[in-house]
Amino acid sequence: MTPDRTTIPIRSSPGSQTPRSQTQPMKRHHSASYYAHRVKESLSTRISKFICAMFLLVLFFIGIIGFILWLSLRPHRPRFHIQDFVVQGLDQPTGFENARVAFNVTIYNPNQHMGVFFDSMDGFIYYKDQRVGSSPLLSPFFQQPTNTTIVSGTLTGASLTVNSNRWTEFSNDRALGTVTFTLDIVSVIRFKLSRWISRHHRMHANCNIVVGPNGLIMPKFNHKRCPVYFT
Repeated sequence: MTPDRTTIPIRSSPGSQTPRSQTQPMKRHHSASYYAHRVKESLSTRISKFICAMFLLVLFFIGIIGFILWLSLRPHRPRFHIQDFVVQGLDQPTGFENARVAFNVTIYNPNQHMGVFFDSMDGFIYYKDQRVGSSPLLSPFFQQPTNTTIVSGTLTGASLTVNSNRWTEFSNDRALGTVTFTLDIVSVIRFKLSRWISRHHRMHANCNIVVGPNGLIMPKFNHKRCPVYFT
């Protein structure tokens, strides 16, 4: 008889098994020249960013300085204020035969360092958008910075285009309590800063005026600032 053979299974511990496929990442070793190049590249980038930041900072400060200079040196319009306005004879039915309009206006130059050349100045009086008189006001003059000039005007005779029909309209408004006029002062000016002189500008000062039954300007409108614009 063949003796019985007992087969003993052999068990191995999990740690003793070698994995069939286990790949480990390979470590790359760079040369010294590679790292030197990376450091040089990093320094170049930082220097470039620093130069750009400094350039933008300089531009920012130049812009602020330029804006401040522009605010301080840009021309400011002269300021006009109506001081007195009277229509003589308004209470007379036939006052147009001897009609006379007189007024005073102040002009203030608000510029600290800039003067103004007034090459010409004319005054126009309107009633209901219709011109009823005009006259030259001042000969050419130069106004110093922060200076005030008084302009006086008188319109009478040929400088007034008032007929009986127009005077009747004045009288009708007077009967209602007030008569409204517009004084338009038209000037040709140039600004002057040191040796720099600007081109010519045509400037209008529109003064709205309301007179009472006695022909004198109403207190509410006296010393009032007149809007100024260029054309």
